[in-house]
Amino acid sequence: YIFFNFSSFRSQTFHRSSRVSAQGWIANVRGGSFSSQGKHMKSSCSLVAFNTDQAGGMVGLSSVNAASDGKWIVTQISCHADLVTDLDFSPFDDYLLATCSADETVKLWRVCDLDQDQPSNAEVTLSAADGRLEIVLFHPAASGLLAVASARGVQVWDVTRDTALTAIHLYTSLCSISTLEQLYIRTIMCLSVSLQCVQGHQGNRDSRVLWVKDDNLLTTGFNQMRQQEVRLWDSRKLSSSLSSLSLATSNARCFSGFLFMFHEADLSLSLSVSHCLTDVSTRGVALVPKLALDVSCCEVLRLMQLSDNFIVPISYQVPRKDFHADLYPDTVGHTPAVTAEDWWKGENKQVLTSSVLVTASTSSSPLSTPSSSAAPSRSPSSTSGPSSKFRHIQGAVLHRDTHITNLRGLHLTTPGECDGFCANGQRVAVPLAIAGGQIAVFELSQPGKLPDTALPTIQNSVNVADFCWDPFDTHKLVVAGDDAKIRVWQIPKGGLTETLTEPERVLRGHTEKIYSIKFHPHASGLLASSSYDLTVRLWNLETGEEVKRLSGHQDQIFGMAWSPDGKLLATVCKDGKVRLYDPRKSTLPIQEGPGPEGQRGARVVWVCDGKYLLVSGFDSRSERQLYLFSAESLASGSVASAPADVSPSTLIPFYDPDTSVLILTGKGDTRVYIYEIVPEAPYFMECSSFHSSEPHKGLCFLPKAECDVRDVEVARAIRLGKTTIEPVAFRVPRVKVRKEFFQDDVFPETAVWWEASLTAAAWLSGSNGQHRKISLRPNDMTPVSEAPKEAPVRKYLPSSVYLEEKTDEQKKEELLSAMVAKLGNREDPLPQESYEGVDEDEWAKYLAQIIVMGAQVVGRAFARALRQEFAASQAAAEARGGAGRQSAAASSFTGMTLQEAQQILNISTLTPEEIQKNYEHLFKANDKAVGGSFYLQSKVVRAKERLDEELSIQQQHQTKPPEQQQT
Repeated sequence: YIFFNFSSFRSQTFHRSSRVSAQGWIANVRGGSFSSQGKHMKSSCSLVAFNTDQAGGMVGLSSVNAASDGKWIVTQISCHADLVTDLDFSPFDDYLLATCSADETVKLWRVCDLDQDQPSNAEVTLSAADGRLEIVLFHPAASGLLAVASARGVQVWDVTRDTALTAIHLYTSLCSISTLEQLYIRTIMCLSVSLQCVQGHQGNRDSRVLWVKDDNLLTTGFNQMRQQEVRLWDSRKLSSSLSSLSLATSNARCFSGFLFMFHEADLSLSLSVSHCLTDVSTRGVALVPKLALDVSCCEVLRLMQLSDNFIVPISYQVPRKDFHADLYPDTVGHTPAVTAEDWWKGENKQVLTSSVLVTASTSSSPLSTPSSSAAPSRSPSSTSGPSSKFRHIQGAVLHRDTHITNLRGLHLTTPGECDGFCANGQRVAVPLAIAGGQIAVFELSQPGKLPDTALPTIQNSVNVADFCWDPFDTHKLVVAGDDAKIRVWQIPKGGLTETLTEPERVLRGHTEKIYSIKFHPHASGLLASSSYDLTVRLWNLETGEEVKRLSGHQDQIFGMAWSPDGKLLATVCKDGKVRLYDPRKSTLPIQEGPGPEGQRGARVVWVCDGKYLLVSGFDSRSERQLYLFSAESLASGSVASAPADVSPSTLIPFYDPDTSVLILTGKGDTRVYIYEIVPEAPYFMECSSFHSSEPHKGLCFLPKAECDVRDVEVARAIRLGKTTIEPVAFRVPRVKVRKEFFQDDVFPETAVWWEASLTAAAWLSGSNGQHRKISLRPNDMTPVSEAPKEAPVRKYLPSSVYLEEKTDEQKKEELLSAMVAKLGNREDPLPQESYEGVDEDEWAKYLAQIIVMGAQVVGRAFARALRQEFAASQAAAEARGGAGRQSAAASSFTGMTLQEAQQILNISTLTPEEIQKNYEHLFKANDKAVGGSFYLQSKVVRAKERLDEELSIQQQHQTKPPEQQQT
């Protein structure tokens, strides 16, 4: 129904795509028919999500607009363990989808464009634990704020927190958020009682509610006569409705929120009503956002109607000869007004409006990609500003065959400055909770279940404070202990076969327990260590000597990192300072500046080719925070920051210099944060997160050479669980038809940082090294930058054009043509050719003779033509003999005649080479990925099978003796 007053919209018409149209209904849809209070269907500016009748919590996805070839793509993702009861897109992110389910959870999904692989894991999972959830709804102005409803009440969630902000308990069955059989108006901050309560619709069926102009409410439900009813309310005075309107008698619920238009001066429902009648049952309806409308044809509204087997786009247009801007006032934009935290503190702001005309003129597919905010918020729904090409990056645990399982006795309480475990491309070192600081070493090339018996270990003799592999020697493990000593262990080739008790070398010099150790990125055998004695010392492992001692720290040293060129060393300290050292020039810091305010721990890493320092730490409220510092001016403080979440563990960063992707997680976390870091605003561009099913000890990343570039894998990590070691691949989804090419835009030449460029002695004497670079491109792959441009999809006529039967008229026309040809080739002269000089008085007699002779000639020619055609048919049949009968049998068996098969494959002469050549070309040309269809491919396959059968019959016939060929 469309409600209107006498306005510019009163003459609007609806345009519904025809089922037979090439760009009509979206097929391959199986609409869900189960009962729930949810919407069943929701649209953003780019995507449409809908419930399906598939078991197991499946959600379908399609696009708002058809692709350039006029086709629609439909896909599904498995969201929940039980059926999905409701779904909602974020108003600030076209690709952020919230779902709730009967399994009592709410999940947030970072969905992708339909030509890319959809995520297998939710970005955020909230456990409401309030019975079957019925409704989920994003806040219209605050980012990351959700309302979730069940039969017991309503909960309000900040998606970055583990518990609900508040809960509203109800005392009657829920129909829609903020609407019941009795209509409640509540203020979230004041939860003890409802501010107003009034009898709503008198029917006992479902109801819906919608806020309309100013402080008014519009509800839909049923009256006592079971008629669908619409009521208008003033939220400031709910004693009685302002107006009501009965529509029709039906058992179906009436969806509010669609197509209600009010005249500014009259909020009355006593208006004219326009109907849009459809010939299919409706499972759900979604309103397409204003920013996605086609203003060029004066489209003012668009609906997506979900039926059992189709999605039907319904467009409402105002008939105008010329474009009229008055039809398109500014509408709400895509930028949140406040954060969830600020809203909870009491701040109220309105979302800024934007022009539909500007949006439509700048892009044919408005807002087709999610964007990140200039100052990333705690919500994953950050929207404004540029977006990262890695925003849809996906993490996935590799197959179980690559796992090492049955780990026992892990040491789960390593110091905060330690990463928890360490790995290189060949092996993993894991501390054990056994006396004597024992460390187990596992070969990655030998996955599987570990035996229950004791394993050979490294006996460090004291508790392990930190340990790491030599980046240039995969067999050398360096371990720092509580006794202020550093031990160097050499692992034999093939891994540990017996327990090691004697280290290769012991470094002595620190007077207190050691915090952490870090190898130099270029010089072999050069190690830095920090200690409770508030010093950082450099060691030459070849000689076992201390070569430098750095001072200047006033408290515990949380972390340190070498610059990419190996010239500088950065540290972050508990005294709230970030310091920068040039060890070869001075033992004191050359720069220092304010660091994180929290004192629970911190890490530091160099980013953006050494121009910036990224520090992960805690703010004054002990919430995890990311800070970005300019390496040239630490004293000026951070240039940007990004909040993460609340957790006691420090975020451990990994930075990939090839892609500028930063990956962070903490010990005991289940979420892995991913950002792209850029050297200018907005600095932090948030990407999709990776979630694990259980807390992990941490992640350790492997050399870039371990990545599977054929699968667009940009990073490979090892995840340590409670009893398992699992490889995790981080991939960038790309269009499947382009995966055959090497994605050189995400795989530039990479530095061989696992090879040393100089010795420790050379670096100490003033030399600087530089890693050589290599390409990760396999020899048999072509770079995507050199790939040929995709050819336009060839338009093929339907196969029915080639396969249709000849009509009687066509056959008659061919017969007459044959008769004319016979007459034209006749050699005997006609009698009238000998008549010359006929007198006028004799013309009548000759004319009669000509007519008689002509009739005789036509009759003889017709009879001769028929006899010749019959004789030719008999001769052909006698020549083919048994082969003809076999061919006819083959046509009957395959359902395709020889002539039809030749037409489909465009074959004139039956040769195996020509048949195979044309078959391969047509089968590939009709592939679904390039605009074809499985139906056309099946016709091509059947045609080839028919021609192959014909060749086989002919060969059998040719090999028989002449006397057998006539039988």
